[in-house]
Amino acid sequence: MENRNHHDDQFSLRVPLIVPDDHEQQQQKLNHVEENNIEAGRDEYYYNTNISGNTSVFKSCFNGLNALSGVGILSTPYALATGGWFSLILLFLIAAATFYSGLLIKRCMDVDSNIRTYPDIGDRAFGKKGRLIVSIFMNVELYLVATGFLILEGDNLENLFPNVEIDVGELTIGGRQSFVIIVALIILPTVWLDNLSLLSYVSASGVLASIITLGSIFCTGAFDGVGFHKKGTLINWKGIPSAISLYAFCYCAHPVFPTVYTSMKNKNQFSNVLLVCFFLCTFIYASMAVFGYLMFGSGVQSQITLNLPTQKLSSRVAIYTTLVNPIAKYALMVTPIVNAIKIKLASHYSKRLYSMLISTSLVISTVIVALVVPFFGYLMSLVGAFLSVTASVILPCLCYLKISGAYQRFGFETVVILCIVVMGFGVAVIGTYVSLVQIIGHL
Repeated sequence: MENRNHHDDQFSLRVPLIVPDDHEQQQQKLNHVEENNIEAGRDEYYYNTNISGNTSVFKSCFNGLNALSGVGILSTPYALATGGWFSLILLFLIAAATFYSGLLIKRCMDVDSNIRTYPDIGDRAFGKKGRLIVSIFMNVELYLVATGFLILEGDNLENLFPNVEIDVGELTIGGRQSFVIIVALIILPTVWLDNLSLLSYVSASGVLASIITLGSIFCTGAFDGVGFHKKGTLINWKGIPSAISLYAFCYCAHPVFPTVYTSMKNKNQFSNVLLVCFFLCTFIYASMAVFGYLMFGSGVQSQITLNLPTQKLSSRVAIYTTLVNPIAKYALMVTPIVNAIKIKLASHYSKRLYSMLISTSLVISTVIVALVVPFFGYLMSLVGAFLSVTASVILPCLCYLKISGAYQRFGFETVVILCIVVMGFGVAVIGTYVSLVQIIGHL
């Protein structure tokens, strides 16, 4: 295991070896290091790597694409149908704003070489409160995305096997609820694992899964009799808040960007890496939105896979690809949360047993939320409005203003950043309100 003290140009997300003066001092130092590691946990479990500053530009692009590519692609047609054709402009505006905020993260890290993770940026800007705020938004986002995975699995499996019911005594559990529980039981052993290397490799295929899904859905429309004949509407003002929120959910990878940047051998190319990642992902998201809306019009569901004719091969490829990734990514999402809880609630019991208890409780809680709030589109809209906009737009801008001192100069750049922050707050408030109203209205 390498230690950054041994190699200045290398960065490890693992706990370094510590030689303490006494037991109490050892525990204090270990706790401090572990706390920092937990907040960087999302990065580690995305790539499962002992990251050092020798990653090529190509690999950095791959890492960035995997971070940006996710289940949000399934909801872009629904977002377009909700807001109308003109709302596609908002996708490009959000892509531009989040790309710019990604550049601001790089500038923040250039100010202080000790900044290694996203929470470090919050700490550098606003102290411990800043670190805490960033960590909270990161962990809540991870929790709700993991919950969304269960909802997605239940919906798509019910679509494939529509007549499944499970009888437990006098209680009959419906198909979707049954599949949510079954998938949770399948996932449960993965959250007990200490080594997530295998799952990391599977989940790192996010960009490949997005391309396969896009290609399969295009084939369904072009060759399987569905066609691209729906005209849709130009704009639906009532649906704009939901559309913006769902678009924002597609660009929630900013907590990973500091790790991508730190890992690069040629850090001067980070801006170009971001440009490539955002351009390709935006192209994929926009293409999926257009294909899905032309195929199913206003009838497109919150996950386009639910509209696909399940008897067709191309449709099944898209659905099965959609089902595999969340199962692998679930453990990667909740493990940083488990580790954070372990740090805050230190126990004298067996660490292994204690970790399994926390992991199991966390899985059970996400199952309960998935069963009580089984609305994938509305939940992801809430995540996009409240968490993604905050973590990917508002916080990077505020942290940059504070770290760079730009707020004191009030130049053109400061005006632009403040405008982005104001718009971000507007989207967060309105989008969160609309999402909560939709969720409550359907309970």
